[in-house]
Amino acid sequence: MTTQHTQATRVRWTILAILFAVTTINYADRATIAIAGPELKKLLGLSPSQMGFVFSAFAWSYVLAQLPGGWLLDRFGSKITYFFSIFLWSLFTMLMGGVGFFTGAAAVTVLFLLRLLIGAAEAPSFPGNSRITSAWFPTKERGTAAAIFNSAQYFATVLFAPIMGWLVHSFGWESVFFVMGALGVFMSFIWLKTIYGPKDHPKVNAAELAYIEAGGALIDLESKNKVVATTKIDTWACIKQLLGNRMLLGVYIAQYCLNTLTYFFLTWFPIYLVNERHMTILKAGFVAALPAVAGFLGGVLGGVISDRLIKAGKSLSTARKLPIVGGMLLSTTMIVCNYVDSDWIVILVMSLAFFGKGIGALGWAVVADTSPKEAGGMSGALFNTFGNTAGITTPIVIGYILEATGSFAGALVFVGANAVVNICCYLFLVGDIKRFEFKTPVVHNIG
Repeated sequence: MTTQHTQATRVRWTILAILFAVTTINYADRATIAIAGPELKKLLGLSPSQMGFVFSAFAWSYVLAQLPGGWLLDRFGSKITYFFSIFLWSLFTMLMGGVGFFTGAAAVTVLFLLRLLIGAAEAPSFPGNSRITSAWFPTKERGTAAAIFNSAQYFATVLFAPIMGWLVHSFGWESVFFVMGALGVFMSFIWLKTIYGPKDHPKVNAAELAYIEAGGALIDLESKNKVVATTKIDTWACIKQLLGNRMLLGVYIAQYCLNTLTYFFLTWFPIYLVNERHMTILKAGFVAALPAVAGFLGGVLGGVISDRLIKAGKSLSTARKLPIVGGMLLSTTMIVCNYVDSDWIVILVMSLAFFGKGIGALGWAVVADTSPKEAGGMSGALFNTFGNTAGITTPIVIGYILEATGSFAGALVFVGANAVVNICCYLFLVGDIKRFEFKTPVVHNIG
């Protein structure tokens, strides 16, 4: 029998480990096109601007599917929605290995369409992560939790960039898509067997439930007994109020700026190493892992610092903003790469820049802190819509910069400038960080 003296279980950290693993595969699948990019560029005879549009294909559909993805999460819960998300994006990744069966315009069209499908399938992933951490983690642990699942984007590069570089070198570019897609399909069934809401998990005890609920976790959010079928969110009224809030709008715009750095790294960075720094694709795969290690360490450290500040009595606003501003300042150092010739200095500076980006990548923690409980999926989807619009603009803008100048110098200035705008958003636009409450109801009974 459970008593008040029973030691609390720590199931929430197992849930977080699954989120980390899935997000690692998520970002590895996004990066497959960058690793295979140099070979595909030669095979299809693409110009830099055309390659920029291919790189951006993922983000077009990813952005457009955010609001439907958020609606699905709020309507059906994260477990089942996320399962189909993982399975489908992995299936489409596998199919990309068949692009080589086509030639010319047909190959480019199939490549573009499959990237569109992958983007649409991945849309519920990060809003789902945010919902699950809101349900499972108290406020004082949420920064660390969000930082850990968000840092999977760097760990994906650390773990898979060398592997994918080796696959391209040894077995051809197609092998990257076959291997990563199959791994994702396998992971989708692991997800289905291991993810539950706090009230439904077979291994959680009453002591852990009481602890996380007292700390601000929304433990009913992912319950299978939640009254989903009897309520309906007024989507447009919800969106209007969310976008009309200065704090949330500032957070959303800042995420766009942060993701400009992310998409530079996911798309053009390996080509920067191959074309500008004259590395082989095999070497570039290993070298790209070094800034990713720094980004991973910074990402975890940013969350830990933020939560430590809360435990030390600092306000939520101070605890979140301090690492964000400091991290973004470090990120601007990537512009220094325009003025050095030594490869090892370039990698050192890029590592410092991505360490800073990792520290400052607390946006998902802020979303978990601020999203209204009635529409956590929708708020996360809006946040991700703004953020991943950078996945459209960044590859295209950099492609045109390269075509116009023949150099990555302007591209690095463009990326660094976005870090400065991120800082301005948090210092001058966001204001106090607190949970948003709707002024008028957006949830109605339908039965």
